[in-house]
Amino acid sequence: MLSTSPYSILATLGPRSMTGSIISQMDEAGVSLFRINLSHTDVKDLKSTIETIRVHSQVPICIDSEGAQIRTRYLIGGKLELVEGTQIRLNFDEHPGDQNNLTLHPKNIASQFLLGDLIDIDFHGACLRVEEVGADSLSARIEQGGIIGENKAVSVNRTINLPFATEKDFEAIAIGREMGIEHFALSFANRVEDVEQFRDLIGEKAYLISKIESILGLKNLTAIADQTDAILIDRGDLSREVDLEKIPFVQRRIIASVRSRNKPVFVATNLLESMIEWHAPTRAEVNDVVSTLEMGANGLVLAAETAIGNHPLQAVKTIRQLIDHFESWTPNSTIDELLGINNTR
Repeated sequence: MLSTSPYSILATLGPRSMTGSIISQMDEAGVSLFRINLSHTDVKDLKSTIETIRVHSQVPICIDSEGAQIRTRYLIGGKLELVEGTQIRLNFDEHPGDQNNLTLHPKNIASQFLLGDLIDIDFHGACLRVEEVGADSLSARIEQGGIIGENKAVSVNRTINLPFATEKDFEAIAIGREMGIEHFALSFANRVEDVEQFRDLIGEKAYLISKIESILGLKNLTAIADQTDAILIDRGDLSREVDLEKIPFVQRRIIASVRSRNKPVFVATNLLESMIEWHAPTRAEVNDVVSTLEMGANGLVLAAETAIGNHPLQAVKTIRQLIDHFESWTPNSTIDELLGINNTR
């Protein structure tokens, strides 16, 4: 089972890290849990992905569900430029996206939309306003144009009821259980009922991480925390619903609440964002990581940094070094002692 050490490292595997060499070196660098993100993993590749990890590491694997989130689907060319002032049809089937059509997932939610609803795509990549609602599709006007990608997050300015898991989640979890996976993460844990249904799906003995990514999840945090093994704060998706300047304080509140219930809490998103491109983090990122540990976080989650970043192994080593330094210092440490934490100069 996943260690409840205050300083676990959870690393997401993806195109830039899914090799035997990188996996084994990340293991040696101190990764506590390898995460497979179903939002960016084809279910037909899941079995081979798990097998590849297991050949090169004994670190436990966590299957992270797609969960209750609206996303864009297949786009011709992979990207689409939406032009302000024009109209577009929003479908909920497998119609390929082009200048006139955009397909959203999951299915069967078109009827929940109302005239005037605002739809934000790809973290403010574009914004649409619903002008017509049909049984299976919508017509919307593009109020803010921009370039969007496929499989990108979509948010609406009010609550849309979504199932706790997708068809893909059900299929992937079944594969995971058959292969002996013991760790699962529930994306967009909005209600305690979501956690209970997910628990039924993964089994009583599995380690369940519930991800707080919405205002609804925040409001139901206490009940969710009581029914899960650990909480993960996804600051990225949470910032789609919570003003960015409030995220640091919401993070502090969640950590304090969850730790008071003797449950581990992990923090994700933008920890070492600059290392997606560069070999070293910024000073602000380093301070953010240490501050997060000081708040009481039990673990740190690397996502894009290790999945698609240019320096996945170095990102893990950086987190490991920061954790080591954090464990070594005390408020009474002298300057000489603090400088001695890293004896490279």
